[in-house]
Amino acid sequence: MTRNSGVPAQPAESAGSEASARNGRVLVVCTGNVCRSPYMERRLAQVLEGTGVEVVSGGTAALVGQGMDPGTAHELGQVGVSVVGFVSTQVTAQRVGEADLVLTAAREHRATVAQLHAKALRYCFTWADFADLVDGLDPDGLGRPAPGQTWVSHVASLAAARRGTVPPRSKEQSDILDPYRLGSEEFSRMARQIEEDLPPIVAALSPPLRG
Repeated sequence: MTRNSGVPAQPAESAGSEASARNGRVLVVCTGNVCRSPYMERRLAQVLEGTGVEVVSGGTAALVGQGMDPGTAHELGQVGVSVVGFVSTQVTAQRVGEADLVLTAAREHRATVAQLHAKALRYCFTWADFADLVDGLDPDGLGRPAPGQTWVSHVASLAAARRGTVPPRSKEQSDILDPYRLGSEEFSRMARQIEEDLPPIVAALSPPLRG
């Protein structure tokens, strides 16, 4: 049985599109890039397919070259997401600088990202904190990006502007469980945590159709 979070999949773009990141790039980060961030990357990419938003991932201490953990692969299979071709990669200052938005599994990862690229503090959030900051925003009333700004960077700036007005979660509530070397129940819990905060993230990152 597949899990249904209530997040609709987006229509796919035509094959060979040269504008896969025309609306911005999201970098998702955890530690080893084999459990949490692979789930976040592939799931977010699934529901944003066709929007021109690119999703990539990496680890602060990546198990470079390894595939995703079988527990994560199983959970992605439950929501119909392909795991083919995934390889763990390291987060670098260059990759952070090329992103329009960085979403991390835990607050410790946000601190590491900021050490790599200080300006990233403006557009780096934990997955849960970003969901809270964009929750309730009217997708049709978000305005338009400034000249030279992507849709993703526009939304990231709106989220950053709400810091201090939206009460933050505790660290325990914000951080996603790391199920590495744990059992299937922990991987299921990880997936549930990610799925619970997915809808507001998708709603905010989906560019509105302009006439």
